[in-house]
Amino acid sequence: MSTRHILLGLLAGGPSHGYDLKRRHDDHFPQARPLAYGQVYTTLQRLVRDGLAEVVGTDADGGPERTLYRLTGDGAREVTDWAGQITSPAPFVTNEIFAKVVVAILTGGDPAAHLLAQRAAHLARMRELTALKTAPDTGLATVLAADYALNHLDADLRWMTTTQARLTTLTALTAEVDRA
Repeated sequence: MSTRHILLGLLAGGPSHGYDLKRRHDDHFPQARPLAYGQVYTTLQRLVRDGLAEVVGTDADGGPERTLYRLTGDGAREVTDWAGQITSPAPFVTNEIFAKVVVAILTGGDPAAHLLAQRAAHLARMRELTALKTAPDTGLATVLAADYALNHLDADLRWMTTTQARLTTLTALTAEVDRA
């Protein structure tokens, strides 16, 4: 995810302080890792340096001084261009589950047991996400994030089912290659 572009998108809603941008990020992307304040302010400094955002003032409101940032015309064009670009599918797909199954096969471990335990963990997470997205007063961002995660978990489950069905063949092929 591009923090730079997300902050530009959040600034499109009007001038904001770094604190407000961090809070709005965490609200709009509830399943993402929360932004660190340092990351927000470092990114804002770069956006100002690059002419994509500008400082429009500071205020204290009885507390520490806070800088107010606004999107520039160049920043608006960049975030619009970025949002309209198609994201290329990853050329190579791998994850830790895949790697653990392959290593279990290579080391004579028990990939079937690993897949069974992983399936249980996925199903538990799917139940949590379903409860989260169907709770009363759940915001749109939370529903969208939960749906996205549920679809990825479902794809993992389908891969696990296919792999489980092929384990005997995969294990035999690996043994054959190792003997050669």
